[in-house]
Amino acid sequence: MTVEEFFDQVITVRMREDRSSLDIIDQTLLPGTIKRIHLNTKEEIWEAIKKLRVRGAPAIGAAAAYGIALLASGIAEDQYDAFYSRFKELKDYLASSRPTAVNLFWALNRMEAAVIANKERGVAAIKELLFEEADRIREEDIRGIGEIGFGLLKELKKEGKEIGILTHCNAGTLATAKYGTATAPMYIALEKGWAGTDMHVYCDETRPLLQGARLTSFELNNAGITTTLQCDNMASILMKSGKIDIIFVGCDRVARNGDAANKIGTSGVAILAKHYGIPFYVCAPTSTIDMDTLTGDQIPIEMRSPDEVTEMWYKERMAPEGINVYNPAFDVTDHSLITGIITEKGMCRAPYDKAFEALGIGR
Repeated sequence: MTVEEFFDQVITVRMREDRSSLDIIDQTLLPGTIKRIHLNTKEEIWEAIKKLRVRGAPAIGAAAAYGIALLASGIAEDQYDAFYSRFKELKDYLASSRPTAVNLFWALNRMEAAVIANKERGVAAIKELLFEEADRIREEDIRGIGEIGFGLLKELKKEGKEIGILTHCNAGTLATAKYGTATAPMYIALEKGWAGTDMHVYCDETRPLLQGARLTSFELNNAGITTTLQCDNMASILMKSGKIDIIFVGCDRVARNGDAANKIGTSGVAILAKHYGIPFYVCAPTSTIDMDTLTGDQIPIEMRSPDEVTEMWYKERMAPEGINVYNPAFDVTDHSLITGIITEKGMCRAPYDKAFEALGIGR
């Protein structure tokens, strides 16, 4: 299977051709079952985002954009003010699904901006334009992240050995529209003619939702890349063994100072990487950089259901009844632990606020 064939097989988010529903892969069923589901109502779209049927910051943004376009197409009011009022209600409802991933709000705000900018064109035209804007959000290329990351891999390849790469959670094609973010350097390497054996990717399982085990290892293995899965608490001994040359992770929100929120456990990986002297890169589309959030302390952290820890993946409950459970979905990696933040516009290094501004982010 070629990389392109693999991408075609696992298109994460798309609108049906007749625009009757939002079509997604149900990621809660992977890797055992590849099933596409159709979302028609606001409740179904909200639930799919909340329950991680669609997940990964860019994919959430695309799903929200298509979702609001679909819902707006069903608004009966043909006068702009009434239409816009109902649009705002639907937008606010979808925005309540998950608090941490800034792409959700970025995409919905961008769709609202399209409504406001085209006020004079009438409601019918606005409905059509919303579908077009959703297409643009989905198709915007973040290939640049992969190209920059591949450049880092080429530098390591000069040493003439297999490159060991560690990643955490899933920031691959299932989390975006195509290349992914943290996996983009690997996919670009394949496109450039590297064999899957030129690099060896180690995937943290990423407890408790196991996106590394269920999603990243599934993706990379099917793409033909040598892949090894390990438990999260095995990362330290893996780094100490000398098998890891570089680390790529994704993110859900980056603060102005470079603090980055990503799936729980990422900050621990960064701390270990600092100790062992391994470069740690955050792969961040510019849509995830929130210049209005000054530091990571201001990023809201989503708390999730206890049953994800105690029973979700087990035939029998694996913790005492009534036990208290602490289950944050994300943690924040301090900017001081990050070697560089790779965006589609270029590499950013500390001080990150100045680097972001130099790329025109936030203007």
